[in-house]
Amino acid sequence: MTSTTEQLSATTLLRFATAGSVDDGKSTLVGRLLHDSKSVLEDQLEAVERVSADRGQDAPDLALLTDGLRAEREQGITIDVAYRYFATARRRFILADTPGHVQYTRNMVTGASTAELAVVLVDARNGVVEQTRRHAAVAALLRVPHVVLAVNKMDLVDFEEQVFAKIAEEFTAYASELGVPEITAIPISALAGDNVVEPSATMDWYGGPTVLEHLETVPVSHDLTACPARFPVQYVIRPQSAEHPDYRGYAGQIASGVLRVGEAVTVLPSGRTSVIEGIDALGESVDIAWAPQSVTLRLADDIDISRGDLIAPTASAPAITQDVVATVCHVADQPLTVGARVLLKHTTRTVKAIVKEIPSKLTLDDLSQHPEPGQLVANDIGRVVVRTAEPLALDTYASSRRTGSFLLIDPADGTTLTAGMAGEAFAAKPAAEADAADDGWDF
Repeated sequence: MTSTTEQLSATTLLRFATAGSVDDGKSTLVGRLLHDSKSVLEDQLEAVERVSADRGQDAPDLALLTDGLRAEREQGITIDVAYRYFATARRRFILADTPGHVQYTRNMVTGASTAELAVVLVDARNGVVEQTRRHAAVAALLRVPHVVLAVNKMDLVDFEEQVFAKIAEEFTAYASELGVPEITAIPISALAGDNVVEPSATMDWYGGPTVLEHLETVPVSHDLTACPARFPVQYVIRPQSAEHPDYRGYAGQIASGVLRVGEAVTVLPSGRTSVIEGIDALGESVDIAWAPQSVTLRLADDIDISRGDLIAPTASAPAITQDVVATVCHVADQPLTVGARVLLKHTTRTVKAIVKEIPSKLTLDDLSQHPEPGQLVANDIGRVVVRTAEPLALDTYASSRRTGSFLLIDPADGTTLTAGMAGEAFAAKPAAEADAADDGWDF
């Protein structure tokens, strides 16, 4: 008989994030998803039932399953990113439940940065609002490949198909303009459970998947092995013992791609070349390794390599640069200003840097640009030009979310200031639309 562990090991993992405006029912949706998929422990459900009863509510308030902070429960809002882990027979899930308030845009960036899918909630009574457009823009900015538009509270608009169709059309047009590659619209009632886990009996005009069915079947496109190989060095292993007198290995996690014994590689930023002589994984020598495995590489030549260096196949090595042009989301309360001296952390490498320019700040509501703002404050998204003291082997974020991202850090106290994405901001439009594109989004 197959054990639960064996079943889960055979399923794929989907990381997804939820976002929605205040009172759109996002926490209720997540609670319903967990409850109806049998992913809630009995004592958790009893606690929710008890709190709901104390408030005089007839039914359990499923939003309490995710709003874990006391302030969240008292105010009835989501403040911090809450991570939830659950599984069905078909797939494992890591859910990042992100806040809906404008002042918590930085939290959505955190939650969606590793997501392969984003669920954007809309209240059917209000339609696409400013915050909906903001969430669509952040999803596009972070190159989230799949977006689900969940039109919630359909029970409050009499389950009208035309209401759903109008909202779906408006959102799809906006998100497509941003370059979101796939958008799926689903009409739901999180409170009643319609089309969340089970199909709705009151919306027979809708023939698409439920939210859970779509989550279970959407193609997971995070195939890191399809990208060029990148190996940030975390640690140099030199035992210098009687058993291993000459052993020199470079340990780390493969960020992307595949590495093979005998392959010619380049060490960056030095540019020195060698050949992979051996790969050690879990105490054994192997001929091939792929992302995201943690391995130790042995090279044919003794090269000066240390933590922060990047090993890549010579044929597909990234260019090195000291001038980083990127889109960033400022996450600290203290502003980021032109001339600020910071630390830039990219993979395992941390270097000194200075903010040379802040060419523009993005207004996510209409995708217009505000030129030369001089500074970025908390939750601002804008373009920056950073000059580093040492060269970096940096990919564009479009080609690699792992090696195209970085952090700006306060050198005084180690506070994270800014999350950055190197290269262009949004995905390019199809060629047929390029001529018709306006200037608003291409900053």
